[in-house]
Amino acid sequence: MALPLSHITVVSLEQAIAAPLATRHLADLGARVIKVERPGGGDFARYYDTAAGGLCSHFAWANRSKESLTLDLKAAQGKEILARLLERADVFVQNLAPGAVERLGFDDARLRGSYPDLIVCHVSGYGADGPYRDKKAYDLLIQAETGVVSVTGSEDEAAKSGIPVADIAGGMYAYSGILTALLQRERGGGGCVLHVSLFDGLCEWMGFPAYYALDGGRLPRTGASHAAIAPYGPYATGDGRTVLFAIQNQREWERFCASVLEKPEVASDSRFADNTQRVQNRAALREEIESIFSGLTATEATARMEQAQIANAELRDVEAFWTHPQLVTRGRVAEVESPVGTLPALQPATTNEAWAPRFDAIPAVGADTQALLAELGYSSDAIEQFEQDGVV
Repeated sequence: MALPLSHITVVSLEQAIAAPLATRHLADLGARVIKVERPGGGDFARYYDTAAGGLCSHFAWANRSKESLTLDLKAAQGKEILARLLERADVFVQNLAPGAVERLGFDDARLRGSYPDLIVCHVSGYGADGPYRDKKAYDLLIQAETGVVSVTGSEDEAAKSGIPVADIAGGMYAYSGILTALLQRERGGGGCVLHVSLFDGLCEWMGFPAYYALDGGRLPRTGASHAAIAPYGPYATGDGRTVLFAIQNQREWERFCASVLEKPEVASDSRFADNTQRVQNRAALREEIESIFSGLTATEATARMEQAQIANAELRDVEAFWTHPQLVTRGRVAEVESPVGTLPALQPATTNEAWAPRFDAIPAVGADTQALLAELGYSSDAIEQFEQDGVV
């Protein structure tokens, strides 16, 4: 069965993470994604590290199943080639610096006038207007500006999220926005212009702490524990390991005390009578729980929680990620080719029985330049001249 976006062509002036992640998800669904990169080095995210078998870990994650075209967009011929590409495109994505695509001559007025059915998606740091519009924006900086850093970390030290949540938020809202625009176009709505910012995406994700603070409340930084629910987080066991568990309601708390701690009287202790009291007396609560867990191994504590139907988890490190039994037994790890050889790749998070996702190679810089130019009608002599002039 044809993939649902196999009829869609995406042209993307993309770099870093947010826009590439959005277009990779489109590629997973069959879209043809043409990644336009700088001649020579290409996307600077190719060079953050070499941890993925010699390939950058960020790049391996966000760029499979794409074609790479190198193009100097400051050259007149480069702009002409981009214009030809857009004539055949359904979606145009860009996350260059603020104002850069307009300076190249591809402003919204031109795009809407020349390509009325084109869906244009601008991915920026802070949005298309406002006092921060031209401010440089990277994931950590957006985490700081939206308050994520203020609610992450320990009591003693704030911390950023261990994954690039601002980039992911921006990328996923770009992805869902493009899908929505494609659906609207198929209903006769024509093309449109979308604006997605990392700032707005992460502001949405900050909804819970923002509402918590609405009347002057302040979420404490509690490390891996939940800031507003207790007990909810990691606890040490007698064998030096750590287990996590979560209590969601009073019924579970009473069952936990009776069946896991085997001390039902703890549930009626005035310090722990309800969630508000447990949060306020978090240190005493931890001491009570770990006084019991210190006599148990992690396996024994987990077995008690399973028996009592208390939600729990094992604290795993990143090295154990690819071999997690839930990934392995369900066949969630596939393979993808790359310039450094075969790499593991995760199946898309949304599964569908009607089609299998696409797993084409991660491209080398400019791997598809000659083929794409030939497809656009340029002769071999013209392509050779472009290469000599540094246009591609």
